[in-house]
Amino acid sequence: MELLTPSIGNIFWTAVVFLLLVVLLRSFAWKPILSAVKTREDNIQDALNQAKLAKKEMETLKADNERIMREAKIERDAILKEAREIKDRIVAEAKDAAKSEGDKLIEAARQTINAEKNAAMADIKSQIGILSVNIAESILKQKLDNTEAQNELVQNYLNKSNLN
Repeated sequence: MELLTPSIGNIFWTAVVFLLLVVLLRSFAWKPILSAVKTREDNIQDALNQAKLAKKEMETLKADNERIMREAKIERDAILKEAREIKDRIVAEAKDAAKSEGDKLIEAARQTINAEKNAAMADIKSQIGILSVNIAESILKQKLDNTEAQNELVQNYLNKSNLN
């Protein structure tokens, strides 16, 4: 049983060694360990704070990104609307110009047709006049071969002119 009951000297020296170990650890190891633990704790806290800041920044960036996307969609819609309006205006102007040009061409064609028609009518009247004169001349030559027919024709004209 001696092994189980320690002696006073053994207790004394164990206590001295323990206190010496505590003093040595306190002076040489405890402060560096505590400062290392404190540094690690500070680093972990900084990392957590930076993570929170990064999370807030990501949320801000996400909100900005969504706002920019909405603005871009609005601007795209405005540009498309303006492009459609420009297209419609250009098409309407082209239609108006084509209609105006077509009307001008139709009017010019009508004038050309009328001018050609009037020229043809004048030519036909001229030819009819020449033909009538030629026919009248040949009829008169045949009828006026004798003097009695000539006298009768002159009397006829004189009677008609007196009546008018």
